[in-house]
Amino acid sequence: MSIDRDWIVDRIPHQGSMCLIDHVAEWDETMIRCSVTGHRAVDHPLRTNGRLHAACGIEYAAQAMAIHGALCSRGAGRPRAGFLASVRGVEFSVERLDDIDAALEVVAARLGGDDNNVLYRFELAALQRPLVRGRATVILDAGTLMKADE
Repeated sequence: MSIDRDWIVDRIPHQGSMCLIDHVAEWDETMIRCSVTGHRAVDHPLRTNGRLHAACGIEYAAQAMAIHGALCSRGAGRPRAGFLASVRGVEFSVERLDDIDAALEVVAARLGGDDNNVLYRFELAALQRPLVRGRATVILDAGTLMKADE
C-alpha cells in the first residue's frame, strides 16, 4: 500500500497546503516515520516574516500522529477528530526549518493511552540530526468529552 500525500489528504483534517506530510516511510501499531520536503517552500502556510520557525515542527509531529491514528484504525472510515492537548519537554536544536537543505524526517512513537487520550514521543530530524523533539498528548473525540461536561 502506498501511503503518499493523496492517501494522507483523504484521511486527516489538514487539507491543501496545510497538509504538510509528503509520505509515510514506515509504521506499525506503536510508531510512524514520515518524510517532508515542503519545508523550504516560500509559500509555506506556516511561514512568518519569510521564515519557518522550528516550533512549526510540532505541527509536523501532530500531523504524523493524525496519520498514525488513521493507519491504526484499519480503514474504519475517517479517524476520530482529535486535538493536541499539550506538549512537554520540547527541545529545539535549530531556530528555523526553512534553511535545512535536506528532507525532514518526522517520527512519532505512541507511549501509551486509552480510547480518548494518547501520549506520543516525537522527533523531527534531517540527515539523522535531531531538530525538534518532545512529547505530546492528543485528546480524541474532544466534542464528545465537552458534551459530557455539560
